[in-house]
Amino acid sequence: MASKQITPTRMELTKTKRKLVTARRGHKLLKDKRDELMRQFLDLVKENMALRQKVEAGILSANKNFVIAKAGMDEATLNTALMTPKQEVNLEVGQKNVMSVNIPVFETKTRTADANDIYSYGFAFTSSDLDGAVKSLADILPDMLKLAETEKACQLMAAEIEKTRRRVNALEHVTIPDAQATIKYITMKLDENERSSQIRLMKVKDMMLEEAHHYSEKE
Repeated sequence: MASKQITPTRMELTKTKRKLVTARRGHKLLKDKRDELMRQFLDLVKENMALRQKVEAGILSANKNFVIAKAGMDEATLNTALMTPKQEVNLEVGQKNVMSVNIPVFETKTRTADANDIYSYGFAFTSSDLDGAVKSLADILPDMLKLAETEKACQLMAAEIEKTRRRVNALEHVTIPDAQATIKYITMKLDENERSSQIRLMKVKDMMLEEAHHYSEKE
C-alpha cells in the first residue's frame, strides 16, 4: 500500500489533510465544469443537427436547380457562364473561450460591398434555374460555415469533456481514497506510538517508584 511508504509524522499528517481538502475542492469544481460542458455540448449538438438538415436541404435544392438549368442550356453556355466567379469571399477565423475550450468563430467578408453581387454572367442567354442555383448556394454559405464552426466546437468540447471526466475519476477513485487511507495509516501509527510512549513512561515510573521504595527500606 502506498501509504505504508510514508513516514508517519504529524507534519506528514497535516500535509496529507491539506492535500485531501484540495483534492475534494478540485473534484467538486471539475464535476461542475463537466456538467456545464455537457449541458453546452448537448445544446451544440442540437444546433448542429438543425444546421446540417438545413444545409443538406439547401444543397439538394441547388443541385436540382443546376440539373434543370443544365437540361435547358447547352453545356458550352453553362460552362462559359460559370467560368469566372463574380464575387469573392474572405474567411476570417477567430476564437471564443467556452469553459476553457477555444472554439473557432468564422466571419466572412465579401470583396464588394453588395453581398448579392454574385452573378458572373448576363441574364439574356441563361435560364432562371441557373440564377436560382447560384443564389441558393450563396444563401447556404453562411449556414455551411456555421455548421463547420459548430461541428468543430462539438469535437473540441467532446475532447474536453473526456479529459475532465478522466480527471474527476482520478480524483474520485485514486487521489482522494489514497489520501484518506494515508491519513488513516498515519493516525493509527501515531496512536500506536503514543500508546507505546505512555507504556514506557508508566514502566519507567514503576521502576523509579520501586527503586525509591527499596532504597527507603534499606535506610
